[in-house]
Parts: sequence; structure tokens; C-alpha cells
Amino acid sequence: MGKLEKKRALVTGSSSGIGAGVALAFAREGADVVVNYPGPKQQDAAEKIAEQVRAQGRLSKAIQADVSDPEQVARLVEGAVAALGGLDILVNNAGIAGTNNVEDISIEEWDRMIAIHLRSVFLVTRLVLPRMYRQDSGKIVNTASQLAYKASAGLSHYVAAKAAIVGFTRCLALEIGTRNVNANCVAPGATRTPLIADIAEDLMASIRRSMPCRG
Repeated sequence: MGKLEKKRALVTGSSSGIGAGVALAFAREGADVVVNYPGPKQQDAAEKIAEQVRAQGRLSKAIQADVSDPEQVARLVEGAVAALGGLDILVNNAGIAGTNNVEDISIEEWDRMIAIHLRSVFLVTRLVLPRMYRQDSGKIVNTASQLAYKASAGLSHYVAAKAAIVGFTRCLALEIGTRNVNANCVAPGATRTPLIADIAEDLMASIRRSMPCRG
């Protein structure tokens, strides 16, 4: 049996990149997975990931939802529970990228970065937690970034959101510490995914120089 046999997982932002990799890895370990994607442009990619999950003998459904929108999040969680019969694992992974110096960041750009990364973690978690409490079990994993600890010029909005996710997860872990539900945070380094396709090459070169392997 796989490590996640009979577990039911929702992975936000899982039509590509790290989220897709998590969804497929979970399936290989025996989990049923709901694949979340933000809009029509990602639908085909999400359906392909869901198909690959089903090819491993697991249940899967692709559900569209902007995870920064409370109504869409409610629909996502309800849809995931209906598709899988419940939820045991939540991976808050949805994110966007973009570079700009502080003085050039528009209020709209700042708000969108915070909403997609941070607000989404709060919105999905607050709806999933009561279900996990009732079943007396659950795992929550939030995706931050190494830059939450290291920082980077040109990424203040992204780094602020990721650092806040770390703080949120710490508080959440303390709140639920007496229950059979736990929360953890992962902080990946720069990963070759569509998320970083639009990052300026000079910034990517700087990030590569900071890595021990120079990858």
C-alpha cells in the first residue's frame, strides 16, 4: 500500500508546476486528488493532470476556482468533498509571480499578489478545518518559498506574501496542536515551472548565483 492509500486530497493551483507534481505524487502513493485551476486557459492542462491521476487507479476531478474569491472557494471545497467523499489533505499551493521595484508596484498588482498567495490560504483553510475537526484527522500543507527567509530585490510583494504564509502556518499549528490535525509549511527554491517564465533573466541569474548547486 502507498503512504496515502485511501486519502483524499485537494491541491490548489495544480494544473501545472509544483502543484501538478504534488497531485501526481499523491496519486502514486494512493490518494484521490482534486485538481484546482484558476480559469479557462488552464482547463485543458488541469484535465490532463486529472486524467493522469485516474490512470493510476485513483479518483480525480478538475475544478475551476479563483482561490482568492470566497464564493469560488466555497464552491471548490464543496465540489472536492462531493467528488472524493471527504477531505483528508489540503495543499495550499496556488500562486503567481511577477517582478517590480516597490515604487513601481501598483496597488492592484500588490493586492493581487497578496490575494492569490496569502488570502487564498486563509480562505481555503478556514472552510476545510471544520471538516477535519469533525473527522478528527487532517493534514494541511502550505507552500511558501525560500525567499520568505532570504528576500530578493524586485520581489517585495511576492516575498511579503510568502513570509506571511510562514507566519500564518506557525499560528495555525499552535491553534490546532491539541487536535489530530496538523499544519506544515514547505519553502521550495526556484523551480523550473511556468510560474517563473516571466521573471527577468538578470533576476533569475542572481537567484541561480545564490544556489549552492548554481542550478
